[in-house]
Amino acid sequence: MKILYIVRHAKSSWDDPELSDFDRPLNERGKKSAPRMAKRLKEKRVTPDVMLSSPAERALATCKEFARILGFPEDKIKTDRRLYHADEDQLLKVIQELKDSPRDSEEVVFLFGHNPGLTEFTNSLLKEDLENIPTCGVVAATLQINHWKDARFGCGEMEFFDYPKRN
Repeated sequence: MKILYIVRHAKSSWDDPELSDFDRPLNERGKKSAPRMAKRLKEKRVTPDVMLSSPAERALATCKEFARILGFPEDKIKTDRRLYHADEDQLLKVIQELKDSPRDSEEVVFLFGHNPGLTEFTNSLLKEDLENIPTCGVVAATLQINHWKDARFGCGEMEFFDYPKRN
């Protein structure tokens, strides 16, 4: 069994129209939402084995904030350019290419990325019908597989769905 946390980046800033989409930072709301959501996971005693992020500024900043709160070493965060605005098929491919840990059959992986691909991926992977994963939304999934290479659409089950405006 594998555990996957699918996290959409926190709210980003549009203050600088000259900045490329890739380089947009978190805005004030995003800077507050990321630690709040990470703390909710810490209260559930979630411990990541792998943190994988889009290298886009807003996604990586969200990932780093989660890492800080959850006690995951920042230098162990992995980035993959393919996660930047990936569609559901690309996201599945990235998951399938994860290396299995030889020491632990139940691995906990965090995946930080962007919509609309994350919502589409989540719905296909878990046979759900979420309308939207909002900024800094977190979907926790249990995948009924022993190896990441065996991931396929429909192989998982949603454990919970949380987001900043949910109280």
